[in-house]
Amino acid sequence: MGRPLRVEYAGAVYHITSRGNEKRAIFLEDEDRVELLEKLKDYHDRFGILIHSYVLMDNHYHLILETPRGNLLRVMHGLNGGYTGYFNRKYGRVGHLFQGRYRGILVEKETYLIPLSRYVHLNPVRAGVVENPEEYPWSSYRGFIGRGKKEEWVEYSGILSEFGRDQTRARRGYRKYVEEGLSQEAQSPLGGLRGGLVLGGEAFVEKIKGMLGGKRISREVPERRRLIKVPSPEEVIRAVAKAFGVKGGEIQSKRSRWNTARKAAMYLCQRYCGVGNAEVGKIFGGIHYSGVTKASERLREEMTFDKKLVNLMNEVISQFKT
Repeated sequence: MGRPLRVEYAGAVYHITSRGNEKRAIFLEDEDRVELLEKLKDYHDRFGILIHSYVLMDNHYHLILETPRGNLLRVMHGLNGGYTGYFNRKYGRVGHLFQGRYRGILVEKETYLIPLSRYVHLNPVRAGVVENPEEYPWSSYRGFIGRGKKEEWVEYSGILSEFGRDQTRARRGYRKYVEEGLSQEAQSPLGGLRGGLVLGGEAFVEKIKGMLGGKRISREVPERRRLIKVPSPEEVIRAVAKAFGVKGGEIQSKRSRWNTARKAAMYLCQRYCGVGNAEVGKIFGGIHYSGVTKASERLREEMTFDKKLVNLMNEVISQFKT
């Protein structure tokens, strides 16, 4: 069997599943789960990945992961390889920890992000570990509903913004949606999977097929491709300026320290241009790299409860997903 096809492009969203070899546990203590979460935070900061939901079970984990820089292979190789090294050193073992290669399903974000988030958060319930997802401490669910710490590296806004314009309403709406999956025979969103690789509507599937040069999508295709040109910071700034109705010079000026367009441009440059925070800081008037992080965090928080802002951001982002 050949390698599973890994389609990489800027802004791609994946449902990732990685299981222990021979179905063995990959977490033996809570400390082990903390270690993987720390690695996720590190990769969020270093490689610009966006984590929309996660759950850590005993012998596997699920992630809904977005790669603004089109770098899935590098991220997953480092994540699983780094955790395997930690686990083997701690427990005095050698060899593979995970069962072959991780499963990475390419997802149509607009249609499947929310159903997949519910699917991920209900995993401990389906496994019989808990009766309610709120009881399980090793998932992102508590942060979504305000019953636990919100991790700064989890992207709550893309999901919560669909459930209400204010914090309380959004959390309540998402909680209701997830709990509806407990009282009904909720159909798995993975039922619409195409070729073992793609989860989306006909147009999305055809788009991916087009990217692959018309090849039939299969899990056994021994090929991988990087598909989208990375935009330059100048292109991002121009697109933001047009969408927000401001001048590009205003966005880059330090005098416009916290205006929304400036924060949006920093956020998008950080995630879509393949440059680090230090480089982004130079572009925006020579600010410290920590200032870029703070600006991005504020922008993400605003997006959680501002649907208009989410729409503006999606308008800009769509220009880099041709």
